[in-house]
Amino acid sequence: MSMQTAAWSSLHQISRATEGRNPFSKETLRRVLTFAAPHRGRLVAFVLTSIVAAVTAVATPVLAGQVVDAIVGHSSVSTVVWLAVLIAAVALADAGFGLLTRWLSATIGEGVILDLRRAVFDHVQTMPIAFFTRTRTGALVSRLNNDVIGAQAAFAGTLSGVVSNAVALILTVAVMAQKSWLVTVLALILLPIFLIPARRMGARVADLRREAAAHNATMSTQMTERFSAPGATLIKLFGRPDEESREFALRARRVRDIGIRSSMLSFTFITALTLVSSLALALVYGVGGWLAIAGQLAPGDVVVLALLLTRLYAPITNLSSARVEIMSALVSFERVFEVLDLTPLIQEKADARPLPAGPVAVEFDDVRFGYPSADKVSLASLEEVAVLDTRGGEEVLHGISFRVDPGQTLALVGSSGAGKSTVAQLLSRLYDVESGSVRIGGIDVRDTSFASMRGTVGMVTQDGHLFHESIAANLRLARPEATEEELWDVLRRSRLEDMVRSLPDGLETIVGERGYRLSGGERQRLTIARLLLAAPRVVILDEATAALDSTNEAAVQAALGEALEGRTAVVIAHRLSTIRAADQILVVEDGQIVERGTHGELLAAGGRYAELYTTQFAEAAATADDYAQ
Repeated sequence: MSMQTAAWSSLHQISRATEGRNPFSKETLRRVLTFAAPHRGRLVAFVLTSIVAAVTAVATPVLAGQVVDAIVGHSSVSTVVWLAVLIAAVALADAGFGLLTRWLSATIGEGVILDLRRAVFDHVQTMPIAFFTRTRTGALVSRLNNDVIGAQAAFAGTLSGVVSNAVALILTVAVMAQKSWLVTVLALILLPIFLIPARRMGARVADLRREAAAHNATMSTQMTERFSAPGATLIKLFGRPDEESREFALRARRVRDIGIRSSMLSFTFITALTLVSSLALALVYGVGGWLAIAGQLAPGDVVVLALLLTRLYAPITNLSSARVEIMSALVSFERVFEVLDLTPLIQEKADARPLPAGPVAVEFDDVRFGYPSADKVSLASLEEVAVLDTRGGEEVLHGISFRVDPGQTLALVGSSGAGKSTVAQLLSRLYDVESGSVRIGGIDVRDTSFASMRGTVGMVTQDGHLFHESIAANLRLARPEATEEELWDVLRRSRLEDMVRSLPDGLETIVGERGYRLSGGERQRLTIARLLLAAPRVVILDEATAALDSTNEAAVQAALGEALEGRTAVVIAHRLSTIRAADQILVVEDGQIVERGTHGELLAAGGRYAELYTTQFAEAAATADDYAQ
């Protein structure tokens, strides 16, 4: 068996010993190569420079042997000098090509990882809301950060070594065999010693890598949730910091222990290979010296064999350690590909068309819907459970039908959990219906483009979310090209202008995570200002004023009235003022419309709406009347 075949065979055994799985599978490699395909030009250049670098590395020992033969043979001084100059030139070329191969390797590796990162980020953004409601944020961030970095380290750091060492291995064996086949065979006798530790160590390193990744994901989740403003508040009010600390420390210590074990396993492996190399060197000097004394081998050839021996075992050592690292990286690639393999439930059709211009009507036609089960939208590893929950799919909306004409306002009222927010989520296409259809401007929302939906439908929820960025950045999320004058205009219309102008940094003031540096009323009015900036043709208000007191509500209602003017609106009502302004009111209970009509008509009917009005809205009405006086 040749040295190259033996080395790669041993490394292949490593790739097969990982929990019954094969991270070095053809499918994983194919997908990795798909990401590498755009860099094929540099890959070709890299392979060529690696071959040249390997040739220069083998040339130096051969020239050194010629120097020894020249000295022993009493050749001229000029011959020795020219040989020395040639060795220096080869050394310079070796260094130059080494730098070039490393640059090409890093460029290719970093480019592949850049493409992978962008693909994963873009793919995650296409996932439905159900994915994010089930996935632990820390686990997802760890998957997209730690695992990508793990793949990056091996791809960029060991790629150059794999090719150059493989070429050097072939050339070294060939030159050694040409000098003395006997010494070469004896040097290869120690090769089986490589196979046993390679097989055992590779499986252990892969197992530890998987366990460390799981613990790191859990720690990331804990930190992400506990370090957020609401999470920190919850822990301070109800949590037990000592238990939180013990749980975190337990996992952190486990990661530390895994790191130590992995380091010692790798070091033991490399030390054993180095020891074998030293023993082989002693064998070459002993047998080669005996052959030289017997006149069967030139003295210079003994030196060549000894120097080439370091070129023989070093590539095997490097290839062994590199392959272990690459195998660990393939585990990371698999974890990333696992996310990429999730199919988004909501997809844009290839022939998607835009919604018609101008005012549009909204229609629900016999809509039935049930929230998807976890196995359709998530991964067990991202939820940090052993098996995904297969429950779900129960119908929560039962034949909902209504129409809102252009420019009209529809209000939805009903008990908590009746299905009102589900209607809003279907209209904004955060979910797709299972039966029936949702139409805007006569077009099924499943037939239109995502861009058209974003430009047509705007939504404000009860818990309006803000990013940890400036006021201006949070507003421009709705319209990036908005001018500063337009920002001040929507702030004025949402009754925030004076407050923002009083801040030291004005529009550049950072609002904090989720806007926690602002009061609840200010935060909600800022999300309404963002809606005003977007100026959508269809407006959805999901209890948008529920968090506001009477004073703030009165300030915002005027802005909402302006925002709704001339636009089709669906309002999940919480305050009486919104309900009274609606052209039509639907009472939703248990996923069905049980009543419909205007405020006066429904009160006169004395049904469920009258009951809700009496129990939920009467106090708000009295407060509003007092405020009006």
